[in-house]
Amino acid sequence: MFKKIAIVGSGAIGIFYGMRLALAGAEVRFLLHRDLAAVRERGSLILRTEGGTTELRPAPVFGSTAEIGPVDLVIVTLKSTGNAELPRLLPPLLGRHTAILTLQNGLGSDEMLARLFGPERILGGLAYIASTRTGPGEVTCYQSEAITLGEFGRRPAARTRELAEQFTQAGVPTGIAENLEQARWEKLIWNVPFNGLAIAAGGVATDVLCADPRLRAEVRHLMREIQAAAARLGHILTDDFLQKRYDITPPMGAYRPSSLVDYLAGREVEIEPIWGEPLRRGEAAGAALPRLSLLYALIGRLVAARK
Repeated sequence: MFKKIAIVGSGAIGIFYGMRLALAGAEVRFLLHRDLAAVRERGSLILRTEGGTTELRPAPVFGSTAEIGPVDLVIVTLKSTGNAELPRLLPPLLGRHTAILTLQNGLGSDEMLARLFGPERILGGLAYIASTRTGPGEVTCYQSEAITLGEFGRRPAARTRELAEQFTQAGVPTGIAENLEQARWEKLIWNVPFNGLAIAAGGVATDVLCADPRLRAEVRHLMREIQAAAARLGHILTDDFLQKRYDITPPMGAYRPSSLVDYLAGREVEIEPIWGEPLRRGEAAGAALPRLSLLYALIGRLVAARK
């Protein structure tokens, strides 16, 4: 068991999984910035699910990683747009055997962390969850909470299985990816079309994307382009898998994907890891990706115009 854990990026994903681990007995410390004063005044972190409201009290929140100190596991749930801060944030948390788990979206975070801190430290994870930060230190989870874990550049190790068991005991259904890179492409099957079209179609939720025939068709086209790009890189995603990833969406109702939430709030959008890097890797491998190329360009222009 990873007894001491630091959450770097205490937003919707970080608070959700961090609270689950803390309530199961781990010593979890959350790095906060803008919400720090409000959470300290209230004295708790709050998680709302279909099962009710849970509080973690007292709230183990800190304003710097130096205050947190070395831990057994660092979970990076910071938006990838903030990755420039990681060379400064992470070193105070690292002991000789500290592992780093990144739950960031898209492609590129595993390689970046490996270059900075050594590939032997790096695990990657994919969070299949619909959750939103609804207040200072407060998260609402709308659907699912599963996670998939893997090792960067190698097959799962003993620590991967131990961490998966720790998440499972904390009430989080957890799978293990034999190939982390393939698992990241699998998640892009949903993230590319739904995060992207939610912005490009004028700020609409997933129910609109599924109900409108033209938007629904565009979702399918983008899914197939990601499937083709992944295949060029040796990752086979079946048609049945694509259908299953689509089928989870209508029950979400009027869910606003995280990229849309960031866009509407005026925050930076994770353009490069979700659309730019898959486009570059796919085209370099010989895949034709006209719709992804157009979506990438359109989101870039919309974000620039908003600024």
